[in-house]
Amino acid sequence: MDQRTYAALLASQSGVASRRQLHDASVAPHDLKRLLRRRELVRLHDGIFIDHTGTPTWLQRAWAGVLLAWPAALCDESALRADEGPGRTGRDDRTIHVAVDRQRSLAVPAGYRLHRLAGFDDLVQWNRSPPRVRIEEALIAVAARRPGDLDAIAVLADAISARRTTPERLGTCLAERRRIPRRAFLRDVLADLDHGTCSVLEHGYLTRVERPHGLPVAARQVRDSLRGPLYRDVVYTDLGQVVELDGRLWHDSVEARDADLDRDLDAAVSRLGTVRLGWGQVYARPCRTAARVGELLTARGWGGRIIRCAACPEDLPMAG
Repeated sequence: MDQRTYAALLASQSGVASRRQLHDASVAPHDLKRLLRRRELVRLHDGIFIDHTGTPTWLQRAWAGVLLAWPAALCDESALRADEGPGRTGRDDRTIHVAVDRQRSLAVPAGYRLHRLAGFDDLVQWNRSPPRVRIEEALIAVAARRPGDLDAIAVLADAISARRTTPERLGTCLAERRRIPRRAFLRDVLADLDHGTCSVLEHGYLTRVERPHGLPVAARQVRDSLRGPLYRDVVYTDLGQVVELDGRLWHDSVEARDADLDRDLDAAVSRLGTVRLGWGQVYARPCRTAARVGELLTARGWGGRIIRCAACPEDLPMAG
């Protein structure tokens, strides 16, 4: 047995290897029996081995799934989980999603879900560890299956906000996927994200407050380097008005609050007014919010008129 090759194989795959890989690393059948007898390797699945006797980590389970179905790659939620790395939160880790070529037929153990993809080879990043479909493919697939519109927007907006992809790349991926649920909705969301909305709350402000009520078109994610680089959510540049969308609910920190106050002070130094809106103003009371923002912009010199959307109450006063 070539000890160096064997050790390098396990190190590159989080301690997981297949029988075929061990054979290619010069681990003879009698070597494998000895390693199993000494508990230096443990059988995780048929033909798949791990180098400890404890509970496998998520990454080790992911490697096992890819090797079980080889040639295969992580996809959907599992591809996103792998791309985010160990610091991620909020994903369901119970099921490992594994993709193979559309023409293949095989079974996988409990805890794994198999996806058959057309054009499989062209979708996979084989150099990643473990191999996985491109992030754009995974994001579009996950967003298309989310039950609610806000959930679907969040999948795309969060990835774009984290600079893990761009609306352009996602749009190209969507155009190449001919059979995808909610295609028109996702296309419209990506068009809005391409205009600078980088969160569910920002998208809600655009589509529920600004656009349906005829408010002027604002600049979005405007870079301001007065005290180092930062981005302002919505800026009505000619009117000197900033709208910050604060998506935090009841969880906050002294540091985050202090940073917000600094941002507002910097805006005042630049002769910009700042208002902060949250979930209630955007999603619970968008018409009332639009009326008040319109009144604020009118006071700052806007010459337009607020229009009523289909949901606006008749007794709601509108500025302009």
